[in-house]
Amino acid sequence: MDNRINEIRRVIRALRVSMREAEAIMHEQINRDEDCTFVAGEVMKMRTVMSGLVQERTALGDTDPIVVASLFIPRRRPTPPRLHVGRRRLVPPREVARA
Repeated sequence: MDNRINEIRRVIRALRVSMREAEAIMHEQINRDEDCTFVAGEVMKMRTVMSGLVQERTALGDTDPIVVASLFIPRRRPTPPRLHVGRRRLVPPREVARA
């Protein structure tokens, strides 16, 4: 039973990576205004397989999250807030009063 859960987790991990790669290819094709129906169909097939694996995994009693390190995008450090500076206007110099 435990070996089957580990096998399912390994396949799910690999499917997630493959789906990310296929989605990236599909987005590139969309940006180039190309036909992406084949890749989109493959992503839908992967989702169907993934759904079945998740259902089987849940039926076996495994509810732990599956972490894939390559799917996480590192966060940038937050930048400090900028103070609002009003528009600068050029003002002619003041004339000095001559006596």
